Amino acid sequence: MSKEKVAIEISKELYDKVVKFVKESGEFKSVEEFVEFVLNEMVSEEEVALSEEEEEEVKKRLRALGYL
Repeated sequence: MSKEKVAIEISKELYDKVVKFVKESGEFKSVEEFVEFVLNEMVSEEEVALSEEEEEEVKKRLRALGYL
């Protein structure tokens, strides 16, 4: 797997929330490590079964972010 990095822009508000979470959780060394973990989980090849309500919530969030 390539270790080449790229930049991704997120809102300052979300970034601040992630910083707080990372500091409080103690599970991650940095915001970048947390974001990479979350994205890897979301795109992993393992099948994840979402309920209809969960799927609708994901779609709602993606629409709010302008992705759908």
